[in-house]
Amino acid sequence: MPKKIDEELKARAVRLVNEHQGEYSSLTAAAAVVAKQLGVGKESVRRWVIQSQVDGGQRQGATSEELAEIKSLKAKVRRLEEDNAILKSATGFLRRGTRPPQPLIMGFVDTMRAEGHAVESICRVLREQGCQIAARTYRSWKQTGRVVAARTITDAQVVDAVRDGAWATDANGRRKLTPEGLYGRRKMTAYLRRTVMPEASAGSVDRAMRTLGLVGVRRDKGIRTTIPAKDGIRAGDLLDRNFTAATPNLVWVTDFTYVKTWAGFVYVAFILDVYAQRIVAWHAATTKHTDLVMTPLRMALWQRDREGHPTVAGELIHHSDAGSQYTSLRLTEHLALEEIRPSIGSVGDAYDNALMETVNGLYKAECIRTTVFHDGPYKTIADVEYATAGWVDWYNARRLHGSLGNVPPVEYEQAHYAALNREPHPA
Repeated sequence: MPKKIDEELKARAVRLVNEHQGEYSSLTAAAAVVAKQLGVGKESVRRWVIQSQVDGGQRQGATSEELAEIKSLKAKVRRLEEDNAILKSATGFLRRGTRPPQPLIMGFVDTMRAEGHAVESICRVLREQGCQIAARTYRSWKQTGRVVAARTITDAQVVDAVRDGAWATDANGRRKLTPEGLYGRRKMTAYLRRTVMPEASAGSVDRAMRTLGLVGVRRDKGIRTTIPAKDGIRAGDLLDRNFTAATPNLVWVTDFTYVKTWAGFVYVAFILDVYAQRIVAWHAATTKHTDLVMTPLRMALWQRDREGHPTVAGELIHHSDAGSQYTSLRLTEHLALEEIRPSIGSVGDAYDNALMETVNGLYKAECIRTTVFHDGPYKTIADVEYATAGWVDWYNARRLHGSLGNVPPVEYEQAHYAALNREPHPA
């Protein structure tokens, strides 16, 4: 007999009991006789008759429609409770807003199954949250001897490589974001190709960064920190927004920015060689006096001489904006003594020193507003100097620059000098 009894059979049993109930001593006795004739249980027949009397208003109780509604509501409550339990467990990897990798989905479904949830229910909840996965897909994954897709293996390797590059363990055993963890997708792809995975694709790196919750750092809008001099002697603009140079030590651009500390403002000045965008000197001070911009100039000249590549008299251009520090008499005289050609950006031109503004923005975004180079708040100028020294070292020696073909400035300069100093071939 089918598991579900036909409704016509139920109606016949009820009709027979109602017609012949008067011939028997009780409803139970009449139901037993009819049940024997129809080949069903006598208790089932008795319940059918009682329910029919309730539906007809002859007895008190819940009607068939009310019972069906109660059953439906209970089923909905059970489903919502199950969905809520599954969704609560899935929050960890669904919060990133992208489809998790296959091994993570399989592990989650296995965990939920061990807790008593059905595969169909688990997959339905994941689909409702944007993670498209079917029950048959999961069962296909679980088949023994199934060959794992090459992309799945590659993605797992890229995830491990990105994780190792973006985080490191410090002396106290804490995991900390590295400077490379500030990269976006393109820089991270170039970094992996240079270091551990020459075959890494942009798509796999993008998926890995989404899985790990990594997003490239963004620069905010710059804030004006220089005040134009009203009565200073202004040099002409020798660059006219052309921030390029054929060799090192031809064009240096300079500017300064500020950092808020507990002790007050700290001003940091940089000098950048345009050829390789290398920071050749920097200086931090608590005031915006002329020494703020003169000190890094002396340091830059000393550094270039120490490296064996001194500046040539009359060739180097020193470009800045129209700030009062850069138009001061002291700096002008110093540039003249060193035979460096001064250049001041045009008045009212937002791009008169665009390259240096870009570096200032990178400095604020990558160094000051993160905890990569300094833990905790900046209390004094010493904290700013410590962080700035670490950032400048990374910027010059390891940071990949897209405008240089994704190589660091120091490497770019070394390649230039290596091409000039080739060893002669034997005759």
